[in-house]
Amino acid sequence: MCNCNDHDHGHDPRFTRRQALTGTAALGAATAATLAAGTAEAQATDPYAPPAEPALPPSDMVLDLSRTALVVTDPQVDFLSPDGVTWGVVGESVTRNKTVENIGRLFRAAKAKGLTVAISPHYYYPTDHGWKFEGALEKLMHKIGMFDRAGPLSLDGFEGSGADYMPEYKEYIHDGKTIICSPHKVYGPETNEMVLQLRKRGIDQVILAGMSANLCTESHMRELLEQGFEVAVVSDGTAAAMLPEGDGYLAALINFRYMANAVWSTDEVVENLG
Repeated sequence: MCNCNDHDHGHDPRFTRRQALTGTAALGAATAATLAAGTAEAQATDPYAPPAEPALPPSDMVLDLSRTALVVTDPQVDFLSPDGVTWGVVGESVTRNKTVENIGRLFRAAKAKGLTVAISPHYYYPTDHGWKFEGALEKLMHKIGMFDRAGPLSLDGFEGSGADYMPEYKEYIHDGKTIICSPHKVYGPETNEMVLQLRKRGIDQVILAGMSANLCTESHMRELLEQGFEVAVVSDGTAAAMLPEGDGYLAALINFRYMANAVWSTDEVVENLG
């Protein structure tokens, strides 16, 4: 009869699992304490600072420009201009991140390298105001006339409106090469042809920027990841609303760090593009 004390515990799955769980729990507790201290210190001066001792593995994403696209969500007046209807709640974040300037730098760098560039705009037509139910932000957007257009086949009143593109970006968007997708209607690209357009061009790496961080930008990141794309989010190429309900940019930044293949600054993207 075999003596249990003589067992090779390395081949006992029950022992291995038990030990692994115990070790993981101990490591998790120690890591959490270390991270909490480091993060608290960094966030005392900057709430958006990365953790001093990251627990997650670093990015190993390397761009292959032949299969990379710059995707920009909602590069529109209502989100990015003091004349836009959301400026009162997004302006502080946009200004802090230099989002308008950084998106412009991304457009310029991508065009200089001949990258595929695509935008995923957000429009509401009169028929969209007939929806019978909306989420909280949808209700607000409809109420304040955000991204409103006269209709899908009409540009009446579009020029200079909140739904129009930022003037700084028009030379890049209207160059005859940028993919201007049909509008997404809530937050993600499930309701437009963004994924199809990228697939048809052999794209599987995406540099993602635009507005708004915890809404359309994060939703595009999630769907692109689910569709098998490698996604790098540009942390200062986006911004978000700050409301009593919470800081949208901070919420998104946490999820970017957890899920994206890379989280880069605009400087890092420009450097990576060479």
